[in-house]
Amino acid sequence: MTKVLVPLADGCEELEAVTIIDLLRRGGVEVVTAGLKPGIVRASRGVQLVPDVTLEVALQDDYDMVVLPGGMPGASHLKDDARIIELLKKMAAAGKYTAAICAAPMVLAEAGVLDGKRATSYPGFLDGLPGVTVSAAAVVQDGKVLTSRGPGTAMDFALALVETLTGADNRRQVEAGLVRP
Repeated sequence: MTKVLVPLADGCEELEAVTIIDLLRRGGVEVVTAGLKPGIVRASRGVQLVPDVTLEVALQDDYDMVVLPGGMPGASHLKDDARIIELLKKMAAAGKYTAAICAAPMVLAEAGVLDGKRATSYPGFLDGLPGVTVSAAAVVQDGKVLTSRGPGTAMDFALALVETLTGADNRRQVEAGLVRP
């Protein structure tokens, strides 16, 4: 079974985090949520999220993809965590998928994952970075890197993740169950 890690930091965007986790699980993907520290994660709008494990425990396993929810200051907490940066470098070097939405693509940039890539983010978070071609598209996939704009694109992003990991037919099944227009 395909396995994805979703690190959760205080101040993350709950709409993005929950949408990513929910749709991947609907698509049959094993999702592990990991808090940067033990205990409940308080998201940007005060929603309390209970991670499956701590990041320290999660890092003892292997994953097919790491997906970073955005939100502030959540994305900054991810960017400032050396374990996250090292994990992203390791995933990219192994030819595995990395993904981020909203402000979190700046974490991918910090890890060098966006060098020479097309990417998108919440407006302003990737501006002026050398080696990154910034797009205004809702979702951008460049090789094994997927990025998205923000809360309003979370469902499109999560469905793109489902398709990337499990195929277009499975994406269509998941999407049909959502009753999207």
